[in-house]
Amino acid sequence: MLWLGLLVLLMPNVTALPLRTSSLPTMQPHAAPSEADLKFAQEYLQHFYGYRPERNKRSADPGENAGLTTGLCDKVQKMQRFFGLPPSGELTHETLAVMKRPRCGLSDVENFGDKIRWRKRTLSYRISGNQFPISASTVRKIFKSAWGLWSSVALIKFRMRNNRETDIVISFHNGDHSDGAPFDGKGGVLAHAFMPGPEIGGDVHFDADEDWSINSTGINLFAVAVHEFGHALGLPHSSDPGAIMYPSYNFSPNYELQLSYRDVKDIQLLYGVNPNLKNPPPRTPEKCDRDLSFDAVSELQQEVLFFKDRFMWRKHPKFDETRITMISSLWPDAVPPYLDAVYQNVENNLILFFKGHQYWVLRQMKVEESFPRNISDLGFPSRIKSVDAALHFRHEHYTLFFTGDECWRYNERLKMLEGSPMLIEQQWPGIPTPIDAAVFYDGFVHFFKGNLYYKYDSNSKRMVHTSYANELLECENKEDNETLTDRR
Repeated sequence: MLWLGLLVLLMPNVTALPLRTSSLPTMQPHAAPSEADLKFAQEYLQHFYGYRPERNKRSADPGENAGLTTGLCDKVQKMQRFFGLPPSGELTHETLAVMKRPRCGLSDVENFGDKIRWRKRTLSYRISGNQFPISASTVRKIFKSAWGLWSSVALIKFRMRNNRETDIVISFHNGDHSDGAPFDGKGGVLAHAFMPGPEIGGDVHFDADEDWSINSTGINLFAVAVHEFGHALGLPHSSDPGAIMYPSYNFSPNYELQLSYRDVKDIQLLYGVNPNLKNPPPRTPEKCDRDLSFDAVSELQQEVLFFKDRFMWRKHPKFDETRITMISSLWPDAVPPYLDAVYQNVENNLILFFKGHQYWVLRQMKVEESFPRNISDLGFPSRIKSVDAALHFRHEHYTLFFTGDECWRYNERLKMLEGSPMLIEQQWPGIPTPIDAAVFYDGFVHFFKGNLYYKYDSNSKRMVHTSYANELLECENKEDNETLTDRR
């Protein structure tokens, strides 16, 4: 059985992975990992990417991280591609931070296959044991709702039973629980499941030592249950950061959990389409979608960040490929999704985020005390309810805020300057209003409105290029050989 292969993969020769959620704003490609980090990465890649150190020879390339073998670099690169990181093959701080996030215990390279599924349309399950982190009745309700999310989109039903003869057994365990995949205590691996099949096939195990919860504190049991139940039905991990089947714990407290387009498509391939499905599932934004627009755009040291809903793209000059990731992957629980504006204050080493009438200030990746605050604290009158965009000029030490057809000049020390607001059409002739985002990048100001961007020379006050917004994500719109500027 294929699920036996998974059991072998998770044998206890791989030690527990103590994880801590952390992240850094910039990549450090040439920073050599510590001996402890190197050992941790080897264990992680052995556990989740099939790394076998005894089969690899050390690389002769002196430019690679010290201590990394050719095989290890290959596995690091594979992991980086899966998580949307620049595939450098090096153990950067950011790569290690992603490795240390709480996650599912299943491998990311396990091939479930399109035939690994249950051959019946109604499955039975029971909840075994008594190590419940919360009341038994609440656990039952959570699991019922988690199964219901899958049955709402596919032709499959679930029935809870109390007798021992059930298809799926769900339980909480500490440490070694005799299935070849011991839990590692609080943090690290949160849970694991087995593919459909006899005996242990389909069973789901949760780590009883986790700080399980039903709200925004701790680890949300409902979110993890939906993920693990997907495995029990035959789904592998997905590299789509918006998918339930993404391997890392990616639950935002303020986001109503729902299956993504990828989750729904994959489960329906196995079990068919529920004809009662009404609302289409949300899609993860695609950078080559011509209609793509951005909520906010900002510099972040050497990078440019493009924000969209819960996601962002990180454009770095040293890497050709720009990949999508979650906002929460860089700022866990600190920054809300669906932002209005973002900018970096380099002089004071701060990052400011705006949403509605509130704004957040982060220093060293942590929210400053007493935030969020009302944007009126920045000097906006009461009639201004939100900010459309923010444009920071690091050398001149001031920021422009855009609201409707107006712009406001803000000095980081003196607050709103005299003369504000000014009409955008007078300060930036030719720019349509209201704008969605703005950033100073590559010597020019880039304005964004809808699916278009406008490259602007602030010295001559003229537009020098106009094209689709996703052009900046290295996505060519091949149907149009001429730029929009040429058409004007």
